[in-house]
Amino acid sequence: MSTKNVLSELQIPLERDLFLRTLIRELAGTLEDVVGFDDAAGYISLVGQNIGEWLNKLYTRELAVDALSATQVINVLLDLKSRIQGDFFVIEQDENKVVLGNTTCPFTDKVVGRPSICMVTSNVFGVIIAENLGYAKVVLQE
Repeated sequence: MSTKNVLSELQIPLERDLFLRTLIRELAGTLEDVVGFDDAAGYISLVGQNIGEWLNKLYTRELAVDALSATQVINVLLDLKSRIQGDFFVIEQDENKVVLGNTTCPFTDKVVGRPSICMVTSNVFGVIIAENLGYAKVVLQE
């Protein structure tokens, strides 16, 4: 049997999503080790900001609106996390704030020990909220 055939039969749990989540984990870990947590979180925040801007444009374009309403913002945040296999839900909501909870982080176990990765969620949410509603304060609790 050729090596190629043997390799294709191995039960190696490797696919693109796992590879990319592991890549992000290792990049974050390297940044945290080399420049420290605060600077790593800062760099990752910039990435989250860019992703937030991209996602906001994507959703507003697809919904054919210039800006999302408060209700649309909440629904977009929940939808985008669902699409990337996170599980977020509304805990509390009034005219001044929304509190979201989650049972599943899209990064799964790859976020454990890499707190700077949480800056992606913080900044994506913050950008989408601020771009549409004018102001955002995002607080992440473990």
